[in-house]
Amino acid sequence: MRLSKLQKHILLQGLNQKGKFSRNILVKFYSIQKKKPKKEDRVNIITKSLERLINKELLTGYGIRTSRKWFIKEIKLTLKGKKAAKKLLGEQQKLPFKK
Repeated sequence: MRLSKLQKHILLQGLNQKGKFSRNILVKFYSIQKKKPKKEDRVNIITKSLERLINKELLTGYGIRTSRKWFIKEIKLTLKGKKAAKKLLGEQQKLPFKK
């Protein structure tokens, strides 16, 4: 499964935060990046990334539903999301010990 840098950042933040966490934490991602989109575009980009991760069943979104749209306020990693985030951290290499 291919994930963008932002999606990887979202999963790792979810692993660090236990339980539900606010999406306001995710805006800090752009303070690290060299290329910074406009402020209006940042919210749209984060929303699309969250929706795509929810569609992949890696996140659960909590928010308000209107007749046309979801407004995601908080997010939480699913079990599948936790496994994917741990995989992003890397696995420890097993040494070939001889008995």
